[in-house]
Amino acid sequence: MQNRVTYEYAVVRLVPKVEREEFLNIGVILFSKRKKFLGIRYQIDEAKVRAFSKEIDVSMIHRYLHAWEAVCAGGRQGGKIGELDMASRFRWLVAARSTIIQSSPTHPGLCHDPEAVLERLYQRYVL
Repeated sequence: MQNRVTYEYAVVRLVPKVEREEFLNIGVILFSKRKKFLGIRYQIDEAKVRAFSKEIDVSMIHRYLHAWEAVCAGGRQGGKIGELDMASRFRWLVAARSTIIQSSPTHPGLCHDPEAVLERLYQRYVL
């Protein structure tokens, strides 16, 4: 129990047709302030995406998620948002939006190793 730190995570969702409110879990984003960790894991199953929408541009989704990775990493490659502090970047990424890439509400937890938890959550909710 000792040395565990708090973290927050959200499931990253692909919403091919926002008006239908159907989504596919494609990733997980996790933030731990005490461990100075902000990471994202994702995978796009093109067959599943095509089942939702044949018109979707999968390469565009990859570009969006690559931008989310850059924001997580911080710095200039993440643009103006990437230059914010880690907590602000996380809040920006998980903010409610009505676009093709959305996130679930955030959920809290305690852990020793946020990277291991990110992998476990990714396995549970995405794969």
